[in-house]
Amino acid sequence: MIEELKTFIAVVDKKSFTKAAASINISQPSVSLHIVTLEKNFNTRLIERSNKQRTILITQTGEMLYKKAKQILSLIDDTKQELTNYYTSTSGTLKIGASMTIGEFLLPSILGDFIKEFPNISLEVAIDNTHNIFEKFKSYDIDIALTEGSLPVHNFTFKNFYKDTMVVVTPNSFTFDKNIGLRTCLSNQTWMHREEGSGTGEYLNMFLNAEDISPKNYIILGSNYAIKEAVRNNLGVTFISSLVVSSAADSHELKIIPTKTKYNRYFSYLVHEKNLSRIATLFVEKLEQCSSLNNLL
Repeated sequence: MIEELKTFIAVVDKKSFTKAAASINISQPSVSLHIVTLEKNFNTRLIERSNKQRTILITQTGEMLYKKAKQILSLIDDTKQELTNYYTSTSGTLKIGASMTIGEFLLPSILGDFIKEFPNISLEVAIDNTHNIFEKFKSYDIDIALTEGSLPVHNFTFKNFYKDTMVVVTPNSFTFDKNIGLRTCLSNQTWMHREEGSGTGEYLNMFLNAEDISPKNYIILGSNYAIKEAVRNNLGVTFISSLVVSSAADSHELKIIPTKTKYNRYFSYLVHEKNLSRIATLFVEKLEQCSSLNNLL
């Protein structure tokens, strides 16, 4: 249909089948065939032909199709250019989703470097717990998902890009006796816990099981900052990323309790396996640089 529309536009512009054929480099019989095809498809007469005077007259419906055909071909050209730019251009909008720890404590520095290098890229960033970010990713609401919990990965590219250290954190006034051990000191404590669907909450549960710690109760909070502040204000203890609490520990606002086992987890990125844009590829490359600097392996 596209070629037929191009032929029709040429006929209208040149007012001649012969001149139209020459202008688009096809035979005159092909021009006639294209016009007949359009007339059959739209069930209308587009061109009146005068064999004696060798002139053509564009009908009223032909004039209507001519205008629409030019709009259609222009839209196709624009779409083709946009699709080409999708894979080659370093401008456009990149939609990133990040789980809370990544979004609050790691992503800003990565984005700062990225925007300095590619100032024509616009960013839309969603920060939520791991479960909700994954749901946005599956629905194609975001281009790249940065997560910190376990996920049912299928039909996606999934790769670790940062090694994070999880630590036990208590109020600064908390007394820890290493001779007694974690289990005795940390059981029967109030634990600050993230909401269901949080990667941090998932790892806290794994830690408690691994160390056989039995909390007295939990306080559920919806952000890392809220958990840090709750611990700092003597509401309880927690197990959280060192990214969240290292500066507060350095200033003696709270205390990091040493553990015999070093608890690491990995931040990961997910991208859809097909149709990765140029700007998404550039961001993935930035994450790979972060992985290298982090000594991930």
